[in-house]
Amino acid sequence: MIWLLPLSALLAAGGHFIFLHYVYHIDITLAACDSIISILTLSLALWALGLAIKYYPTNVSVTLYSLLIAIFFSFSTVFASTALIRWWTETTDKDYLFFLEHSGPVRYIIYWLLCSWVSTYLSMSKRINTQEQKFKQQADATALLKEAELFKLRQQLQPHFLYNSLNSISALTMIEPAKAQEMIGLLSDFLRNSVQRETQQKVSLKDELDYLDKYLAIESIRFGNRLQVIKSDATGIKAFIPPFLLQPLIENAIKFGLYGNTGAVSIAVNIGMNDGMLAITITNPYNEMESSAPNGTGFGLAGVQRRLQLLYARGDLLSTHKQNGQFTTTLKIPQDV
Repeated sequence: MIWLLPLSALLAAGGHFIFLHYVYHIDITLAACDSIISILTLSLALWALGLAIKYYPTNVSVTLYSLLIAIFFSFSTVFASTALIRWWTETTDKDYLFFLEHSGPVRYIIYWLLCSWVSTYLSMSKRINTQEQKFKQQADATALLKEAELFKLRQQLQPHFLYNSLNSISALTMIEPAKAQEMIGLLSDFLRNSVQRETQQKVSLKDELDYLDKYLAIESIRFGNRLQVIKSDATGIKAFIPPFLLQPLIENAIKFGLYGNTGAVSIAVNIGMNDGMLAITITNPYNEMESSAPNGTGFGLAGVQRRLQLLYARGDLLSTHKQNGQFTTTLKIPQDV
């Protein structure tokens, strides 16, 4: 597109020459000199105007700045072009000198209109580019803060679970060394898998359920036959889910289902698709009067809710419901984003 600039200058010079020679019947040599010098000085003024806008920012408004700079460069162009024409041609043609002197205001108006348009366009473009850069910087900063918060939320998961598992291993070491050894192996495999998934934004539903099975294998050693988790068949469901979402929900169900309850507890996990969303429902027994689970510092439902808000900008993807001694947690994951 740069070639358009010299082409525009040539066309303007040609039009200027035709107007002077054929309309005002000015000598062909004087008309050519007038056209060439006028267009060259105007081109130089527009180039200087662009540099002034680019490298000398001002605090005044765009409109006022464009007006002031257009007045300065249009006046300078008329003065410089007239002086150069007189010096270069050294003409004594009274008719042309009369025309040159009295055409000054018309030239000034034309140059001012052109300089005003160019300066306004360049000033607005510069301001728009500056705003876009600011928005981009703000967006980058927001994205970094979002990633940092997501990372912090994910990190809250492992210390709490690891603390409980190590306590269980410590207890089993003296009572049932074989189970303690088995639990160490399961815990090692679980943590290795956690590290591999750490950088993934989304995983398949199958991978998340396999990860959940590793978690439940460890918890089944801790709680023995007291814990029963019944999952619906999700073999035919092709869906994706952010990693580490199901574990805290199951952990919450275990926490409020088993603590304060000496008998066996059954936790139901139903998985399906509903209106383009992966829907996972977790149901566990809950007795508000008897439940005595401690107020731990684990990941919790609030952490999952915050992660979903950051990932999908929605606050309706996680809900809970209590009815007839059952606590139900419903998780929805959009599949079209």
